[in-house]
Amino acid sequence: MLAELRADFRWLAAGFLLTFCSGFGQTYFIALFAGHLKADLGLSEGGFGGLYTAGTLASAALLMWAGRLADDLPIRRLGVGVMAGLALVSLGMASVSSPFMLALVFFGLRFFGQGMLTHIAMTAMGRWFNARRGRAVSIAVLGLSSAEAAFPIAAVALVAALGWRMTWVAIAAALFVLPTLALIALVRRDRVPETAEAAPGSAAPAPERHHWTRGEVIRSPLFYALMPVLLAPPFILTGIFINQVTVVETKGWDLAWFAASFPVLAGVNMISGLGTGWLVDRFGARHVLPFFLLPLAAAIAALAFIGEPWVLPVFMALAGITMGSAGTLGGALWAELYGTLHLGAIRGVATSAMVFSTALSPGLIGVLLDAGVPFLWQLLAMGAYCLAAAAWSLLLIPGLDRTARGERPIRSPAT
Repeated sequence: MLAELRADFRWLAAGFLLTFCSGFGQTYFIALFAGHLKADLGLSEGGFGGLYTAGTLASAALLMWAGRLADDLPIRRLGVGVMAGLALVSLGMASVSSPFMLALVFFGLRFFGQGMLTHIAMTAMGRWFNARRGRAVSIAVLGLSSAEAAFPIAAVALVAALGWRMTWVAIAAALFVLPTLALIALVRRDRVPETAEAAPGSAAPAPERHHWTRGEVIRSPLFYALMPVLLAPPFILTGIFINQVTVVETKGWDLAWFAASFPVLAGVNMISGLGTGWLVDRFGARHVLPFFLLPLAAAIAALAFIGEPWVLPVFMALAGITMGSAGTLGGALWAELYGTLHLGAIRGVATSAMVFSTALSPGLIGVLLDAGVPFLWQLLAMGAYCLAAAAWSLLLIPGLDRTARGERPIRSPAT
């Protein structure tokens, strides 16, 4: 095991580096500067949220087209270009002076950071690895959790020492130099999976299978049947975390206790991602799929029905199991089902759908709250949805098996 890790270190480290740097475009990091931005630009809560949603939706729309760049360009060249784009946008954040400019900055941070860096990393792991794809994806996904644990603390310290605008200048400088040079050094060439490597549960080695095009995938009912399952964690958890003030007010808890529970989420997320990688390599991502939403259903039930503050770490731990599993599954499933030749274009569509879900969730929950629907009722609906989606994924297994064996698309792969 250690020998294999050493042999593949450069490619695994590149995947980790890409997802780690994506943290600068994630909601939890950008939200740290919300107060400064609203004060400097005179924005209301609704105005700030509207600009953020607009930038995120525009990012998702562009990802549908830009995802295929991971098929057409070398990973090293594309990764360096996206890092440079994120650095330039960080400079834009440091000098933002109007709401319109902030909307453009939000778009850039979400597109280059949350969108493209994660997309490139997962596409690379899916293409570079076959039999050990689950392990490779789980190691790359550790970058997301590591950034989540490290960036907020580092940002608070930098803002205190330099001010919030100079913090973004420091981020831009770091992106221009450290990760860019490291990526160039690590990915001198793409890893080519051995021809003997066969995907888990596959009847034939990967090179002999049919590799779906993006057009074939978006015409396939199976792809859309998977969306309600795969989009549940980002939609639900974004909605809960962005409404954490509502949660603590409803329960009568201290907001600081909610924030203090996030390290539990990050730690369990890492462990779950690695464990899911082993399961994916052993059984195939499609056979793990029906189970990954069950911990989230249990987390929501605990949050809804237990009023004591000690339930928050329990909620975070259970949610972390699903989050870690979701990251690994999302990185491995598309390559397992559809092959790797057009993986970038296919993942671009899936990533775009994920970004759309994170943009729409806060708005929908807010509308329901304004309409008088208690957050407790919404939590119960989320938990019930997770159970229904898990049951639905079981029904998809026969179609998923046929697709993973490399069969050519038929009119209705889900049947």
